Amino acid sequence: MQALLKLTNFMSKTFALWAIVFALLAFIFPEQFKIFAPCIPYLLGLVMFGMGITLTFADFTEVAKHPKSVFIGVAGQFIIMPAIAFGLAKAFDLPADLAVGVILVGSCPGGTSSNVMTYLAKGNTALSVACTTISTLLSPILTPAIFYVLASQWLDINAGAMFMSVLQMVLFPIFLGLVVHALFKKQVEQASQTMPLVSVISIVVILAAVVAVSKDKIIESGLLIFSVVVLHNCLGYLIGYFAAKLFKLNTADSKAVAIEVGMQNSALGAALAAAHFNPIAAVPSALFSFWHNVSGPILANIFSNIKNEK
Repeated sequence: MQALLKLTNFMSKTFALWAIVFALLAFIFPEQFKIFAPCIPYLLGLVMFGMGITLTFADFTEVAKHPKSVFIGVAGQFIIMPAIAFGLAKAFDLPADLAVGVILVGSCPGGTSSNVMTYLAKGNTALSVACTTISTLLSPILTPAIFYVLASQWLDINAGAMFMSVLQMVLFPIFLGLVVHALFKKQVEQASQTMPLVSVISIVVILAAVVAVSKDKIIESGLLIFSVVVLHNCLGYLIGYFAAKLFKLNTADSKAVAIEVGMQNSALGAALAAAHFNPIAAVPSALFSFWHNVSGPILANIFSNIKNEK
């Protein structure tokens, strides 16, 4: 068990490296990785189940303790990132499939890696976990609704079908994980320590599958879309931090909100894009998945040197 925990810790810390390695392998040998494309929804469900079994109903008490901070974090997630995505799609005059992909990842809830980054940044980790949890639980309604409002000018969008997809890929696995944790608490507590390993492997496979099926489009528009993804992520951090400060949150809370806003559940974006649109629409999510795991540790290091003041 100790060896497995060490492997889990190592894989979690080197996630960005594995994302790069397997994205490159999928780019060079696409046929070998295309076979995983039909598995994307199931892999995402596995990640969400892993999130569910690490939660307890007591985790939701943070919402009651700090409702203002949680509200600002969640509101920032579903207002700032979609707005930035829409602005970038317009400013760069992106083709329809790429514009839809950028807005889709912007409309997704926070990513679970934001919790680790907040801890490393010496931010309010409990707040980060609460924001991720609440935004994820709200995503079956808010993600399709926001996406429909912002992206329907580019393509016809079936918000109802997207709602069902998010329900199946996110809410049901999380709820199942919560129930399993409640029923088999002792057995789950040990097993849940290795769930980050399962999540890393699942997300890396999702990333590789998206790169494999979209290789030609990545070659065609890779630099442009990568620039948009970097701007999207970095502006999310920046605006998220100053929005939190504007509403008079302390420094630890502001760090948590900034990271929560800037880091997306890009695996959900990739899964939804693969299920409902042209595979190229999944490319922004795939690139975001790689990039925010590079930028996150850099920002966490910067934030860790900023003294927490009330």
